[in-house]
Amino acid sequence: MELRQLRYFVTVAEELHFGRAAERLHIVQSAVSQQIRRLERELDAALLDRSPRHVRLTAAGERFLPEARAVLAAAERARDAVAGDGRGGVLRLGTSTGLGDHLDRVLEALGRRAPGLGVELVSVPGAARLRQVASGELDAAFVRGTAEHEGVRLVRVWQDPLVVALPARHPLAAEADVALEDLAGLPLRLTERRVNPPLVDLVVTACQEAGFEPVPAPASSSLQDTLAAIGAATPLWTVVYAAHARLLHSTRVAFRPVRGPGLALPTSLAVRRSAPTARLDVLLEACAEAAAGGDHES
Repeated sequence: MELRQLRYFVTVAEELHFGRAAERLHIVQSAVSQQIRRLERELDAALLDRSPRHVRLTAAGERFLPEARAVLAAAERARDAVAGDGRGGVLRLGTSTGLGDHLDRVLEALGRRAPGLGVELVSVPGAARLRQVASGELDAAFVRGTAEHEGVRLVRVWQDPLVVALPARHPLAAEADVALEDLAGLPLRLTERRVNPPLVDLVVTACQEAGFEPVPAPASSSLQDTLAAIGAATPLWTVVYAAHARLLHSTRVAFRPVRGPGLALPTSLAVRRSAPTARLDVLLEACAEAAAGGDHES
């Protein structure tokens, strides 16, 4: 029995789909299927019920899944023990869009605190980030909002304020800050809710509380396209994380804070419940330092 076989099985059990599991593992689907078949032969038991239309856990698979996760967690703890004080080895860190200079400050703080620690940044959608933390593929991941996942705990690291992006030629761009109700006549372009539910829900609810229903603008494929349209003086607005906006430079787009209590989403570090480690302690210390630096700048 090999650790990779256990990892492949756990990934398929979470996805219930060999193709998606292979994508997560960054290997071909046939290799996943082959290794799980070998595992089943060694155990003399079918772990998965396969059909052309679905993949399901058998009763044996249901019993085996928590034990496989426990073995993978134990292997991770063994690696951490070799790393000692958490200042060596490689940290696999899931990232989120829009972290901006927050991520830069975290990496700088890590470099000072643990110069021997390598960092592998992994960019995947939010739900996949949580699954990969739970399975041990990632040591930790940044997530926004209050997303939950079995076996994962969230440690709040900072608040992410949002700023309004609108055409630099718009009259509101002359103001130091913007009241949401003043934007009621402009179409709002946001990402699809399935991509970022916490962000969309926060902005739409804030608009409703300000007394209006936002007029949705046609969707675009990316924030870059949206900002390009705004820069071309298209009458619309969107929101951008302030940490990301500080890295964007455009004379055609104005970024303005929201007047009053403002808009902000909590950013947390997702870690496995069962595996607090010295390495994660170092990362949390770096996050605290980065958050303090961001507060000082603002």
